[in-house]
Amino acid sequence: MAGINKLFGVLLACLLGTTAYGQITSGKIVFERKTNLMKRFNDERMKRFVNENNKVKTELFTLYFNDTCSVFKPILNDVPDETSWMTTKNSYFQNTNTNEKLSVLSLFGTDVFITDSITPRNWKITENKRKIGNYECRKAIYQKNDSTRLYAWFSVDIIPTTGPEGFSGLPGTILGLATEDGGVIYFAKSVEAMVPKKEDLILNSGKNKIFTMNEFKLKIEKDYGNSPWGKRMFEDLFRWL
Repeated sequence: MAGINKLFGVLLACLLGTTAYGQITSGKIVFERKTNLMKRFNDERMKRFVNENNKVKTELFTLYFNDTCSVFKPILNDVPDETSWMTTKNSYFQNTNTNEKLSVLSLFGTDVFITDSITPRNWKITENKRKIGNYECRKAIYQKNDSTRLYAWFSVDIIPTTGPEGFSGLPGTILGLATEDGGVIYFAKSVEAMVPKKEDLILNSGKNKIFTMNEFKLKIEKDYGNSPWGKRMFEDLFRWL
């Protein structure tokens, strides 16, 4: 497939990165995600799974990046816990030079590969600031639709336009990301300036089928659109896309 060859034919550029004038252009960021399961699952059926003791689920992700490419992926536990199925654990490859993105969505324990262009987002940058670790960040707002607003905190001290869950489009790297109700929150736990290895900047599809975004949406609607839980699954899959 020509599109896939293009996607991975840029690896030489992806493996280069430098730090200049004290600004980071390549490195590794570890993110902590906290998900309030009670806010995500507020119907009566879920009360047998979610209680005060397990309502906040904490998970870790890594973001490897340089001035061309980035890969965001979960740090998976060897033994999944009893609530592991309640949160998404997707991975994203982005190349800003070619405007290409490869998303790997976890669906019923199977990875689904989707090729697409990088999602354009109309960010509103505010004057609000906060420190995340050692970095001063500015707040930006993304109004996805009438019911979905997201907040991001980005640092211009880390140059690439990248962030968790494939988010980008700001004049710096996103170190914090949250839904408006605080149901899902990402914050950077550590930032390391380094040159990622080749294998850190690849999402290998192997022999798996690679869908376009439109092909995958049509498949999900056809296979699950009529089921009572299909709408919830659709919203979860495309929450960040």
